[in-house]
Amino acid sequence: MICGRRKKKPRVEQQQQQQVPAQDGCGGGARRLGRAFKKLGLTEDEDIKVMLKGSLLWKIKSHRGQKERLYRLQEDGMTIWFESRFQRAHSKQIFSIVHIEGVREGYQSEGLRKYGSSFPEKHCFTIVFKGKRKNLDLAAQREEEAQTWADKDKDNKMCFKEIKNMLRMINIDMNDIYAHQLFKECDKSNNDRLEEHEIEEFCTRLMKRPELDDIFYHYSGEDCVLSVEELVEFLQDQGEKTNLAHARRIIQTYELNEKAKQQDLMMLDGFMMYLLSADGNILNQEHTKVYQDMNHPLCHYFISSSHNTYLTDNQIGGPSSTEAYIRAFMKGCRCVELDCWEGSNGEPVIYHGHTLTSKILFRDVIESIRDYAFKQSPYPVILSLENHCGLEQQATMARHMKTILGDMLLTETLDGQVPRVLPSPEQLKGKILVKGKKLPDLRGDLENLSFLSDEEEEEEEERDGRRSSYSLQDIKPLQAKDASQVSQQLSDMVVYCKAVPFLGLEHALRNPQAHEVSSFNERKARKYIKESGNAFVRYNAQQLSRIYPAGLKMNSSNFNPQEMWNAGCQLVALNFQTPGCEMDLNDGRFLQNGCCGYVLKPRFLCNGQSTFQPEAPLQGSSHKSIMMMIKVISAQQLPKLNKEKKNSIVDPFVRVEIHGVPIDCDKKNTFYKINNGFNPCWNEKLTFQLRVPELALVRFVVEDYDNTSSNDFVGQFTLPVNSMKEGYRHIHLLSKDGASLSPATLFVHVKFKWL
Repeated sequence: MICGRRKKKPRVEQQQQQQVPAQDGCGGGARRLGRAFKKLGLTEDEDIKVMLKGSLLWKIKSHRGQKERLYRLQEDGMTIWFESRFQRAHSKQIFSIVHIEGVREGYQSEGLRKYGSSFPEKHCFTIVFKGKRKNLDLAAQREEEAQTWADKDKDNKMCFKEIKNMLRMINIDMNDIYAHQLFKECDKSNNDRLEEHEIEEFCTRLMKRPELDDIFYHYSGEDCVLSVEELVEFLQDQGEKTNLAHARRIIQTYELNEKAKQQDLMMLDGFMMYLLSADGNILNQEHTKVYQDMNHPLCHYFISSSHNTYLTDNQIGGPSSTEAYIRAFMKGCRCVELDCWEGSNGEPVIYHGHTLTSKILFRDVIESIRDYAFKQSPYPVILSLENHCGLEQQATMARHMKTILGDMLLTETLDGQVPRVLPSPEQLKGKILVKGKKLPDLRGDLENLSFLSDEEEEEEEERDGRRSSYSLQDIKPLQAKDASQVSQQLSDMVVYCKAVPFLGLEHALRNPQAHEVSSFNERKARKYIKESGNAFVRYNAQQLSRIYPAGLKMNSSNFNPQEMWNAGCQLVALNFQTPGCEMDLNDGRFLQNGCCGYVLKPRFLCNGQSTFQPEAPLQGSSHKSIMMMIKVISAQQLPKLNKEKKNSIVDPFVRVEIHGVPIDCDKKNTFYKINNGFNPCWNEKLTFQLRVPELALVRFVVEDYDNTSSNDFVGQFTLPVNSMKEGYRHIHLLSKDGASLSPATLFVHVKFKWL
């Protein structure tokens, strides 16, 4: 509609709303006591007072490495300050509250269980960080002090130089003329210093979003206030299913002005709050909960899977930790790997064999699995055992799993019969399945004979120069001494995921066994996709396959999982400890369906009838092609890459990548903006044609342009095309290791056109 041609609305007194950058640079020069706490009514909170004053806490690293340090909550309410000593020199360090994943009370970390016994359990707590940062294990002098930190979920002037420093802190480089002009306009007292209310006005004007103003005024008209009817029109243009009642609920939820709210009107600040909320997110919020049918066989789902789960770094000399399992589970992982080796004192251990990686007890890993397997998702967990233990310690493994996991552990089929079809995630809720070798039935015929080798062990033989491939002509009946290399106790725990060597697609399709799982390294999987794509899709429609990285990757790098999903492979196992594009794709794939770790494959990958061509779309796709038009409008508060350099301001550009079937794969860039990480604006349209949108992922990447070297990564967000919302949307960016970069966002407009 044209501005001004709308029915007249009641006038509302337009109160100025306070909008202050989340990275509160004002705190550097103005020593205000926690304005954030004043807003929340927490200035009298006793716990807050204690945290602001600071506490002497013991950092627990080892039996000898226990150091007492002062930890204090900063007045911005967002930062924890602490003092550390390094070789007699003191250094002051900080970390942000937004980077904290959670706080665990008591001995709830690997470090505290090992080294915290000198402190009472109620004095101990662990701060768990997002991403790859190590946990912080702490102990307080008193139980009450530990509770204060662990149980909390619940001269005032700046000169122009200080204002300029504040701008650099929040990653914007304004030229001196414009910055000084804005400074003088806000300096009502004409004393060349901004007082508190003047600083707030400066920040408010700085936070102005012209692109949002234009959208708002287009729908509101000349009176600059949205009525319920006008909000409905905007929501309909967004592609939302809406009505007057829905629009009223949005106003009541996001409008900040009480008078406007009483009259069912929305002002600009409320409109901005709405667009920055979950309702304005590019991710369909219906997909943040389980929305897919969970009653299909397991092989009809992509299943979030981890390789070398125990590692926190590379596979040559990196540390192993139970925390790696916890982090994988909290990311929705449903298939974890346990590399089991002979340990001392009769206790099996887990580590990357024949390397310098550290060892952890098998028992400790099973306890962590018991405690965390179903915190993020109720759907079944698969333990992929790579067993290098002798019979005695195999029996110990079986005993630990049975006693620690109890009823969680599935030890027999649901109906007591040999499965012809795999059960569904819904049927297996809360259950833990063991994937491993199973003792053969020596009375069976030749073709149904099971082997005790699997693909990953074959790869180890391959590296040692030994033979690693099998054919039916090579089969010889197993002797009793061969079969005895798997203990009966461990064999009995393998029900629906019996690990077997792969004897070829022709054999597998002629003799389908729903409960058998074969593993393929990435090279062999690509070979089958290239040479026998159609048969491989049919194979993956009836039983599980596990794909894992090639063993010679010393730095634990990952392969592109998309090419494996295109062929219907379910257990595409990646090194979760290695950040990068591959893990971004994995996180994006499993972002949908409530992050439960199971995503239903497209129908054409479940019926096995698709015609697969590596360089073309899969025939059988249930939808037509679509044209996706993305207008990259602006970004907000992009992080500084080098906070030590005062002049370190990013020159950002946006790249939009499409990952799907090969013919859909594409990427396009915007131009870069010089020296503006605070509110760069592009307004560039990028268009993509997608032939198989059901398999496509979109990755939004922000990089810092550099004409002399490679560009630096700033942030990204990846999601499935089918989970994208149309219209004006914010994208909340993530760091390289998947942690939130809040408040950094992209602002885009998305439009789909079916062809």
